[in-house]
Amino acid sequence: MECEFPTINSNKQEIREIFNITKTIAILGLSPDESKASHRVAKYLQEQGFKIVPIYPKEETILGEKVYRSLLEIPFEIDMVDIFRKSDALHMVADACIQRGDVKVFWAQKEIVNNEAAQKAKDAGMTVVQNMCTMVEHRAL
Repeated sequence: MECEFPTINSNKQEIREIFNITKTIAILGLSPDESKASHRVAKYLQEQGFKIVPIYPKEETILGEKVYRSLLEIPFEIDMVDIFRKSDALHMVADACIQRGDVKVFWAQKEIVNNEAAQKAKDAGMTVVQNMCTMVEHRAL
């Protein structure tokens, strides 16, 4: 399957601003498996001082943080949603972000692109990043 080209995306200056304003990151698809990219990225972000919020269908804690089953279950403000799910799931993620009303950044990881969902998130006022890794981009600052 070929990756869709991201037509809606942020530039380097916008990404710098994202990391300046972000404090809390919900990580959708955060695996408890240390060998998985989602775990390595979340651990890095946590070590950089960001509050991470795992969203995963199993486990009670990951990286010492309470695990939630969905974005809508989280009872406090979320600045960014960092998405480790297949591209076709991004519509549901965008809808959940819009329903929450507090998500400022909709970030789809490497090889995850869905321009329709990204446009929906952007139209709702979110900054959108697609096909980029939060860890790689943060390290590049």
